[in-house]
Amino acid sequence: MKYFKRWGGLLFLAISLLGLSSWGFLVHKTVHQIAVYQLPAQMTPFFYGNINQLVYDAPRADTRRNTDSTEATKHFIDLEAYGPKSAYKMPFNWEDAKRLYTKDSLLKYGYVPYHILFIKDKLTAAFRSKNKDSILFYAADIGHYIADAHVPLHTTLNYDGQLTDQKGIHSLWESMVPEIEIGSYNLYSKHKAQYLNKPAAAIWKVIRNSNELLPNVLAKEKLVSLQFTDAQKYRVQIRRGKEVKSYTTAFAKAYALSLKNTINMQLLHSAELIADFWYTSWKDAGSPDLTSITNWNLEKAAAYDTEIQLYKANQLLKQNKLQAKKEDIKEGQ
Repeated sequence: MKYFKRWGGLLFLAISLLGLSSWGFLVHKTVHQIAVYQLPAQMTPFFYGNINQLVYDAPRADTRRNTDSTEATKHFIDLEAYGPKSAYKMPFNWEDAKRLYTKDSLLKYGYVPYHILFIKDKLTAAFRSKNKDSILFYAADIGHYIADAHVPLHTTLNYDGQLTDQKGIHSLWESMVPEIEIGSYNLYSKHKAQYLNKPAAAIWKVIRNSNELLPNVLAKEKLVSLQFTDAQKYRVQIRRGKEVKSYTTAFAKAYALSLKNTINMQLLHSAELIADFWYTSWKDAGSPDLTSITNWNLEKAAAYDTEIQLYKANQLLKQNKLQAKKEDIKEGQ
């Protein structure tokens, strides 16, 4: 999540205030789980057999920022920094982009679509060598970056509404609203993993779509704000001797209503493209047989059959099978 780079401390406080997980936790974990259900039979045993690990590691790329100074700008792209209509003009190839904009500019203003393709190559190599740990590592990472690319506020210099007097909108859109509203979300998609003939074009299509959603994300916050006084819109608490302001639940619900199903659809689109990239990487590796690195048995097969039916009926959350909402999921379990 781009928000960590510039307002990591404030975001930490906001999460503490809410007692909630962010897009980096709730939605990232959810889309990883959903993506597994969209894979073909040849991949299902391996991915479902390791679904707990994939879900657990879904937010890892965010936490890596704490120790890796190069991590932050892998999660977003500030399109305005690259010129007018850059989402339609930027080259798909990293080397071409470096020649046109310089590597320093790309590292400064973000390069998530290029990094996704880089990780895709890593995942393909991991499949080719049938290295279980590497497959799981890169599958979790690429899923994280793909989901981030679906966040409109990851495509702009105005990443937190700070340029339009809407500071805090980033965590509102990707953290507070999904946590409050996920019980009403549709978490089922008919999508089945598809081979991407042009992975670069696929991820740039996402970047363009996310950026096109941005005006509405900002405008709806302004519109809903007209219905609230400052006292109704914000709540203020003291944390570590400092005054911290965040949106109220009432405002978040009103904002969610104004957005209709936008966030829900971005969640589903994230899961669909994650499944496509996993599948494409596997196919590009030669469709290797993963049986030798798969721990599959009748018990897991039965569990999968149960979950896939709950998934199709949009009952994962209600039946306590949505792992992002379960507190007892441990690494590797």
